[in-house]
Amino acid sequence: MERSEAYGFSAAMSGAFLLSCLLFAAINRRQRGPYMDEAFHVPQAQAYCHGRFLQWDPMITTLPGLYLVSVGVVKPAAWLFGWMGSVVCSVGMLRFINLLFSAGNFYLLYLLLLKIHLKNKAVSAFQRILSTLTLAVFPTLYFFTFLYYTDPGSVFFTLFAYLMCLYGNHKTSALLGFCGFMFRQTNIVWTVFCAGNVVAGKLNEAWKTELQKKKDEKIFSKKGSFSDLIRILQFLIKYFISPKNLVTLTALTWPYIILVTAFFVFVFINGGIVVGDRSSHEACLHFPQLFYFLSFTVFFSFPHLLTPAKIRKFLLSLRKHPVQYSLIAVVSLFLIWKYTYVHKYLLADNRHYTFYVWRKVFQRHELVKYVLVPVYIFAGWSFADMLKSKSIFWILMYFVCLLAVTVPQKLLEFRYFILPFLIYRLNIPFPSLYRQLLELAFYIVVNAVTFYFFLNRTFQWPNSDEIQRFMW
Repeated sequence: MERSEAYGFSAAMSGAFLLSCLLFAAINRRQRGPYMDEAFHVPQAQAYCHGRFLQWDPMITTLPGLYLVSVGVVKPAAWLFGWMGSVVCSVGMLRFINLLFSAGNFYLLYLLLLKIHLKNKAVSAFQRILSTLTLAVFPTLYFFTFLYYTDPGSVFFTLFAYLMCLYGNHKTSALLGFCGFMFRQTNIVWTVFCAGNVVAGKLNEAWKTELQKKKDEKIFSKKGSFSDLIRILQFLIKYFISPKNLVTLTALTWPYIILVTAFFVFVFINGGIVVGDRSSHEACLHFPQLFYFLSFTVFFSFPHLLTPAKIRKFLLSLRKHPVQYSLIAVVSLFLIWKYTYVHKYLLADNRHYTFYVWRKVFQRHELVKYVLVPVYIFAGWSFADMLKSKSIFWILMYFVCLLAVTVPQKLLEFRYFILPFLIYRLNIPFPSLYRQLLELAFYIVVNAVTFYFFLNRTFQWPNSDEIQRFMW
């Protein structure tokens, strides 16, 4: 990092943290007590603070990573600064843990952008810092920086594991992946993603060697044709039936294999992936979740995906491949018809934005969910088009992980989309400076509106005296 870039990055990170501290103080003045899921997380962390490590709230569905880290930070700080009484492990103090995670995420996002786009000399230091700032204030993640939720810590350890994987420190990556798993069990998918990065790299090397032997570079350059798909499948079968290749991959990914094996042992002993309230978190094949994620991605990446050039390119692709798109549309309609689920929380809790999205869009008419299929197809095409700079094996690996982390979820919850979105956004090519500025401005506006509603547009339920607030 050059000195000017280091100064610019330090200024951006310090400024963002200072503004976050001011916003943090405003939120804690307005909402002093636990809110929403904090009603479960805060008492559990406070029990750990008082040494009651065997106490457990059965309504909590995640492992105790957040509470263990909180106690590990707050207790030494209390001893160092002489804090006593109610200030130790208070709601505000516990929330501050996530503000620290947010600063860590800022730094990790910068390092990941630097590593992933290392070979792109056209990217300026200003663009890297600007993209880092934009991703650091990504609305769905940034909001939960100010509440005691698992999301900032979950993102921190997962991004850290991904960074270590890219640098080849796989034992460290697996250890950090375990920490991420302790925050949210579904993060095991991103451990598989890290292992998949290694496998995809080896596959890509072998594929290029194969092409060199055949002296047929067109096979590698023509992505997307049916004949290419057949060749790739044949190559994969040939590669994975080789004992030598399997031994090589195992030697490279054994830390991840151990962690994934431990995960399956945990699921077997626990009787499921959820540790607490299982009745409200049942796994199912909710394929439309993939469509919701793609729409979510288009919404938050519209400066890159909703451009006239992109739309023209999509229409041209549509005209050239009508049979393929017709087949995709039919399959999408079938998946929506057979596999759409509506969670009871989605219909009952009017504090979440998803409640209004469902009511204002999907509940207008029973045919709306089918009418949106063209939107989903465009979203999927533009999503894939932005990843075309990655190898076909990386794309396949990412898509498998995306399916694994979204489809089993019955509840439509935007927080579940944070990590797949960030990993996608980190890996797409750097957009123009204009589009980066537009993206940052859009995120700032969305955050401003979100915090305005949360702080000022409160309401009450008829059967309760508690103040309710709108949130993601």
